[in-house]
Amino acid sequence: MPDDLDRLLTDAKRASRELGVAPAERRHAAITAIADAIERAGAAILAANAEDLERGRAGGLASGLLDRLLLDEARIAALAAAARQLAALPDPIGEVLRERTLPNGLELTEVRVPFGVIGVIYEARPNVTVDLACIALGSGNAVVLRGGSAAERTNAVLVATMQDAIEASGLPRAAVQTIDRFGRDGAGRLMRARGLVDLLVPRGSAALIERVVTESTVPVIETGAGVVHAFVDRAASLPMALEILLNAKTQRTSVCNSLETVLVHRDIAETAVPAIADAMRAAGVTIHADAPLPGVDAPEPLGEQGWSTEHLSMDVAIGVVDDVRAAIEHVNAFGTHHTDTIITDDADAADRFLAEVDSAVVMHNASTRFTDGGEFGFGAEVGISTQKAHARGPMGLPELTSTKWIVRGTGQVRA
Repeated sequence: MPDDLDRLLTDAKRASRELGVAPAERRHAAITAIADAIERAGAAILAANAEDLERGRAGGLASGLLDRLLLDEARIAALAAAARQLAALPDPIGEVLRERTLPNGLELTEVRVPFGVIGVIYEARPNVTVDLACIALGSGNAVVLRGGSAAERTNAVLVATMQDAIEASGLPRAAVQTIDRFGRDGAGRLMRARGLVDLLVPRGSAALIERVVTESTVPVIETGAGVVHAFVDRAASLPMALEILLNAKTQRTSVCNSLETVLVHRDIAETAVPAIADAMRAAGVTIHADAPLPGVDAPEPLGEQGWSTEHLSMDVAIGVVDDVRAAIEHVNAFGTHHTDTIITDDADAADRFLAEVDSAVVMHNASTRFTDGGEFGFGAEVGISTQKAHARGPMGLPELTSTKWIVRGTGQVRA
């Protein structure tokens, strides 16, 4: 017999069909209504968030997760601003990707269409609740959210607020739903809801992503952990390098595009490594290494995972490599194919790094903190895809669409 979760998923499927044919103007109006509603409900959202934070601290939630969990007035304002930016973006639904006429007169057109129902499993990130709801509406999809117990009170208030705004805009309330109340079992059932859920996106720890990828029978777009690198080449401007490295490491440490490893060309190591370490330590960052570093007293050893550690804290690993080739080999061996940057004034070295590093985003003379849907002009993001199928890098509206072929004929039959 169908239970409450079955009915919820069935309602989401029904809502997705209505959303898929809803005019862009109505979907955009619903997103704008969400932005307005979140601002009006700010006090209630912050009160619920305070409960989650208090419970998280009492339960020993890691500092990085507490930072991700936190909402304040500025972050609520940023959520509303991102929603309004999304509402102003071009509608991807119906966009013509290819068209041609065959010799027999058949007219072929490939167009963007919604996936249908998107499931998202994530941890301690109430901002994701709003971002995903708005991106789903903007791309004509319904969304089912499993945000985890850490943010359960905050997510409940956010989802109820958004559902009221969506319904008032003339779209189905079931377009955005949460299954947090069904707990871990609900997450497992979401992974196996093939036929009701069309696509699943995990966001969070490596363990969470691994569980979803290995257990799901629903197609998955894999977002990845961020073992993010910066390579300081021998032709780097050291003042520029210090500014980029400090921003990438300290601007916000708990997110997947923050810097975890600095590699320095051996030719400048005697000068550059002490300068980098001094600047990092002055900013409160702990230095880790697997060997003595020139001019650096007593660096901490690498963690249990070695060069593959994603700290998400005020910690950074520093290593010395022989040249750009060695840097590329290190990044490809120990990175997570997320974001990596080279700092250099040597165009040839930069071009080689950008071409040969196998990551979703590669950068030259820029902070890795720019790998973000909002910074890329997407309004918000579904996540940072580190796989190679369908979507890679920050995922916005087009990445939550599939395609279909429309064929128009005048009675043709195949011989």
